[in-house]
Amino acid sequence: MYENINGRWQADLKNGKYKNPILFSDYSDPDVIRVGDDFFLIASSFTYFPGIPVLHSRDMVNWRLVSYAVEKMPLDKFSVPQHGMGVWAPSIRYHNNEFYIYFGDPDEGVFMTKTKDPFGKWEDTVCIAKAKGWIDTCPFWDDDGNAYLIRGVAKSRIGYKSKLFLHKMSSDGKRLLDEGVLVFDGRINHPTIEGPKMYKRNGYYYIFAPAGGVQQGWQMVARSRDIYGPYEHRVVMWQGDSPINGPHQGGLVDMPNGESWFLHFQDLEGYGRITHLQPARWTDDDWIEMGIDTNNDKIGEPVLEYKKPVDTSEVLLPVDSDSFKSDKLSLQWQWQAHPRDDFYTFTSKGLRLYALPYEGENISYAPNVLCELMTRPNFTVTVKADMSLHKGESCGLVITGGSYYGIRVENGRALQVSFDLEKDEKTHEIITAEKSFKGNTIYMRLAVSYFCNIDCFVSTDGKNYERLGGTLTYKVSRKSWVGGKIGIFSVGNRENKGGYTDFEYVDVE
Repeated sequence: MYENINGRWQADLKNGKYKNPILFSDYSDPDVIRVGDDFFLIASSFTYFPGIPVLHSRDMVNWRLVSYAVEKMPLDKFSVPQHGMGVWAPSIRYHNNEFYIYFGDPDEGVFMTKTKDPFGKWEDTVCIAKAKGWIDTCPFWDDDGNAYLIRGVAKSRIGYKSKLFLHKMSSDGKRLLDEGVLVFDGRINHPTIEGPKMYKRNGYYYIFAPAGGVQQGWQMVARSRDIYGPYEHRVVMWQGDSPINGPHQGGLVDMPNGESWFLHFQDLEGYGRITHLQPARWTDDDWIEMGIDTNNDKIGEPVLEYKKPVDTSEVLLPVDSDSFKSDKLSLQWQWQAHPRDDFYTFTSKGLRLYALPYEGENISYAPNVLCELMTRPNFTVTVKADMSLHKGESCGLVITGGSYYGIRVENGRALQVSFDLEKDEKTHEIITAEKSFKGNTIYMRLAVSYFCNIDCFVSTDGKNYERLGGTLTYKVSRKSWVGGKIGIFSVGNRENKGGYTDFEYVDVE
């Protein structure tokens, strides 16, 4: 479907229409709200920090990354990578002139942060309920002032799934007041129901929730006159005859003109969970329809093209290259764990990454791997690295997400390496090819082609590149729940010898 698409992904067709996906990036488990003429989108970030990217738009098609809601978790364990843990499926709401974000950590409980300025700094993240297996949380403030929180459960942590629970919450949103009431059991009709969002309209309480699993699932809506149910339910969108598999988990936006829109993800394996936008319509009997019912099965299917929600003229393209000319990291970058000041500095040569030691057998354990999302199906990424490394220290360029594939350089050798987190997180990486070279400067290049196939190249002059090994394919790991990211690193063994690598640029084209 995306084999022959080159260049930056541009969803805005500049004729009043857009194409899906609106974001060809791993913005997993998205949620969206409208505040006046502004739209805000957030997504899961798991073990990558700063966490919970916050994106802003004026039309729901063109998005710009403007902040992160979680600088660090209030837990020391995230000082090292915790793949598959951390921020799961956050929700964002606007209440009493403040923006609130809630999320579940499957091992620690329910967390919240808030701000009055989503373009600026968010308050320190706080735990509002300690629990295990509570995930996919969404707050809801009712008309009478009562506050609630709906959530799902993680079978991997507590042994069961497919149930949604509703809690009463303090009006300030800082405490859960009970252990939760089961309001929807999806085990018969909607197995693996998760990611609930709660809304209210015309006296009905609505639960929007995906079911059936991320790859082949569907979108369900349930409604009741009583917030605790019982709820009647319908499937409102599935793949049907569309090429878009598993239209899944997202958020609803109602517009002043009466239109509605639903933003959700599609699981695209190594590229992660990319973001789609669907038209939605409220019916006369207070049900919602999503997408377009093209085969008359009474269930909507995802659209590939449609008119824009707001016909703006500004076209925004995602940023992925960086020449490191600033004195601080651009917003596109995240670390594999809590960031530290001693990970890096800026010099006249660009970004200096220090070869810090880490505990583990491969760089999936290293906190100081610097990552950014992939933003297009086909691209090359090239870096220039000037090394001042000692024995046992290395640098590299990889596609990573717990598992990683690409190039690692050490001791005058360029190595093609891979590591599959799904198989065994304790094993060493696999070396499949190597080339010797002379000097302290090396250019590394990865050519990524749909479907996330990776070819490796190295050069000592930036002009003549030699192929390194055969084609690798990024395999997404259900242990980390993230798609591939572009990653650069400079690491040591178990002692700090003071080495470093200067990256002059990361060029994506």
